[in-house]
Amino acid sequence: MRAGLHVEVAVRRGDFTLDATVHVAPGEVVAVLGRNGSGKSTLLAAVAGLLRPDNGRIVLDGRVLTDTAAGVALPPYRRRIGLLAQQPLLFPHLSVLDNVAFAPLAAGTRRRVAREVARRHLTEVDAAEFARRRPGQLSGGQAQRVALARALAADPDLLLLDEPLSAVDVELAPALRSLLQTMLAERPAVLVTHQLIDALVLADRVVVLDGGRVVEQGPTREVLTRPRSAFAARLAGLNLVSGTATVGGLRTEDGTELSGLADSTVLGAAAVAVFTPAAVAVYVDPPKGSPRNVVHDRVAALEPNGTLVRVRGVGGLAADITPASAVELGLHARADVWFVVKAAEVAVYPASV
Repeated sequence: MRAGLHVEVAVRRGDFTLDATVHVAPGEVVAVLGRNGSGKSTLLAAVAGLLRPDNGRIVLDGRVLTDTAAGVALPPYRRRIGLLAQQPLLFPHLSVLDNVAFAPLAAGTRRRVAREVARRHLTEVDAAEFARRRPGQLSGGQAQRVALARALAADPDLLLLDEPLSAVDVELAPALRSLLQTMLAERPAVLVTHQLIDALVLADRVVVLDGGRVVEQGPTREVLTRPRSAFAARLAGLNLVSGTATVGGLRTEDGTELSGLADSTVLGAAAVAVFTPAAVAVYVDPPKGSPRNVVHDRVAALEPNGTLVRVRGVGGLAADITPASAVELGLHARADVWFVVKAAEVAVYPASV
């Protein structure tokens, strides 16, 4: 068994089943991405020991945490795993110092030594000045720093980060993200996030879950620049169309042809076409001439996107146009539109590595 974390579990809850295999190498940060209900929180709960899988095995640095076949299920406090959740979950009746000292105290460390450990970690996260305060006297960002210090004070072999910045004010998030980047250097962690910037800044590798299955994984920048799943493409702000490879591009299941620049595709094999919303022009009448890559659709939504307007089609395509163009075209929800995609900006490559 390789060092690091190895998870191979199946968890059934009603109509939903998580059936996933994930590996985290020593010192690696893996971001788990996916839409709501894809199984991200279930995976984290299984690793933390908060729920027992129906089947599977979880091993951390050679220590078996869970093995359903052998009847092994270590309780959370014996797993040497630190958890940083969306909410700090600090003990309201304890001071900040005693909150952070709680884990080493629970492990049998003498009170004086535990407090020394707590002070050291509070200093690491730039929160030493709050040592005597109660959690109710902290801002959201300050409390999350203390929660990180508490997780580190347990000297965990692995950190689990469940949307750690989602409840933090927007203006405080960059500083906390930078702090996390420093704290996670050479420290193995699993990060669940919906934020592209969190994955780009913090994660070495990305795992994408969809419907309880791993549909894509790989180095962060590779997945987010050459996605193979709809969720990763949308997170990266790209259009993705699935189909089978043709001589000049891709054919979708409904027969739509997309021309593009093919890379390592095999004729007739599963492939994806990926392109930016900037590569898509929008028409309210059928375009004249014979342009390639014309898709007839209806407007699902108009969304602000910086200084542009993102036009989303019912079929899933997105185009970025100027506000003036949106007004001139008279766009509105359910309006008929024709999307024209520049073939030179369409990358077509295999649907799996």
